[in-house]
Amino acid sequence: MSEIKLTQAAIRLRRMAFYAYHGVLQQERAVGGEYWVDLTLYPDDISLAVQDDRLDGTINYAEAYEIVRREMAQPSALLEHVGGRIARSLFAAFGSLQRIEVEVCKVNPPMGAACQGASVKLVFESAS
Repeated sequence: MSEIKLTQAAIRLRRMAFYAYHGVLQQERAVGGEYWVDLTLYPDDISLAVQDDRLDGTINYAEAYEIVRREMAQPSALLEHVGGRIARSLFAAFGSLQRIEVEVCKVNPPMGAACQGASVKLVFESAS
């Protein structure tokens, strides 16, 4: 069999659901609402996981979920701030991360319009 080369890898956690207390309005922070978070993690090298079936060669998505859950539990006025906290915590926990895409969606925003949510998508790259 010929050699193959892994050129990019991403780990995705899709539509993680949370009940949280984010928002500019006092009512949003008192009553709370539903949120979805989508996360794409780009580690620098997962060849150990691909070739040798080793968890220590990749990002443990259960640990990544726990970080997102913890950050979603802290109220913020802005979704941008929540997304930034999530990214900073993930970079701190996983030194192999090169890039993170995080989208935080408020499922039913209080803006008097029929829509399926208002979201912010942020893309971060490691400074190192």
